[in-house]
Amino acid sequence: MENGAVHTEPTLMDGGNYIKEGADDAKSTWLIFSPSCDDEAGSLADALVLFKKHKINLKHIESRSSLRFPNRYEFMVECSPSSTLGAAIENLKETSLYLNVISRNHKDNRDTVPWFPRRIRDLDKFANHILSYGSELDSDHPGFTDPVYRERRKYFADLAFNYKHGEPLPRVDYTKEETETWGKVFKQLTQLYPTHACKEFNHVFPLLIQNCGYREDNIPQLEDISNFLKDSTGFTLRPVAGLLASRDFLAGLAFRVFHSTQYIRHSSVPLYTPEPDICHELLGHVPLFADQAFAQFSQEIGLASLGAPDEYIEKLATCYWFTVEFGLCRQEGQLKAYGAGLLSSFGELQYCLSDQPELKPFEPDVTGLQKYPITNYQPLYFVAESFEDSTEKMRKFAKKVPRDFGVRYNAYTESIDLLDSKQQLEELAQTIKCEVEILEDALRKIKFASKNYDSFVVQ
Repeated sequence: MENGAVHTEPTLMDGGNYIKEGADDAKSTWLIFSPSCDDEAGSLADALVLFKKHKINLKHIESRSSLRFPNRYEFMVECSPSSTLGAAIENLKETSLYLNVISRNHKDNRDTVPWFPRRIRDLDKFANHILSYGSELDSDHPGFTDPVYRERRKYFADLAFNYKHGEPLPRVDYTKEETETWGKVFKQLTQLYPTHACKEFNHVFPLLIQNCGYREDNIPQLEDISNFLKDSTGFTLRPVAGLLASRDFLAGLAFRVFHSTQYIRHSSVPLYTPEPDICHELLGHVPLFADQAFAQFSQEIGLASLGAPDEYIEKLATCYWFTVEFGLCRQEGQLKAYGAGLLSSFGELQYCLSDQPELKPFEPDVTGLQKYPITNYQPLYFVAESFEDSTEKMRKFAKKVPRDFGVRYNAYTESIDLLDSKQQLEELAQTIKCEVEILEDALRKIKFASKNYDSFVVQ
């Protein structure tokens, strides 16, 4: 592939940036339950006796005030694999007001919900469950026979592998060769952005130059960019050591977290990369994560994935591919690019707006079933009317995901609220009511101020 197309072999990427379904070696099962007993210490002790009786090894135990039942507690425990777990769950049901089973090994039991992170720090649990380590290169990779490049890739992979939530993002001293490679890509792409990129992208890009060190002679640092995004939309970056499974990558988006690489493509072919690199991430993805409407759309895909069956994960990953990676939109009667795979590819950015590819309107039900090539330019693109319109369509599609609970991101605690009880829904309704009252009061004040201004102008 020429002209800087960001594509890769099917064995490396299937469904978008750092999205690929694969075997999951995490076999833990998580149980969330509210005991019938009012006494926290006593109820936990009884549960521990039950687990001991069935020889269940607990890897994690956590208690908190119940969101479902006032003045009661609920517990979350991580259980190691055991043939007696089913019997333990049945016994636990008899003494619990509420019990929910969440399993990473959900394919073995259709009655369980696929595990998903509930707090932002839970992303640490799968961040290193990667399908391919960053230093592993295929034989046709431009850097395969370059020992210096391979060692450098291992350095970047190790940085990400050792990262934990809450730590400063690792800063990198990029080499002269790496910076020159970045500069060649930066120079080529920035010539096309004013005419080929969507207006939201072109609005944000100068702000990245001003605040984050985006320059031809400088590769920006993830920490600086992440802080900028956090202030703009609440999105943050997290370094990743290799390819994540689709489910895990999309789960990060639910928390407004984007898993990003830090390494750069091989200098021998600066306008080509067989996998996403720092050019793809920072030039293609980052700018639009600073836009409120696009950030909301991205998060909707992530929220829809939480606890979803495998077949819906595949559909959501495909929707991600045709939007966040290779999406087009229509603005003032003209087609513009907003997908990162386009905005980081000098060749495909020109091709996608030509009369060669087929165009269809973005509809999740249709888009989610569309097959696509990975090593060539896309023969078909889906066109969005606006980010707001795509967000609304994604929300409607998410309602079709078969799960017996709702999810809501709590930005104050950076956690996922599992909505599965009347008590929670009543509290949420009250919160929304208060927010609506604040909105109505603000509208009244604006209307009053506008009348006074009009009266002043007439006089």
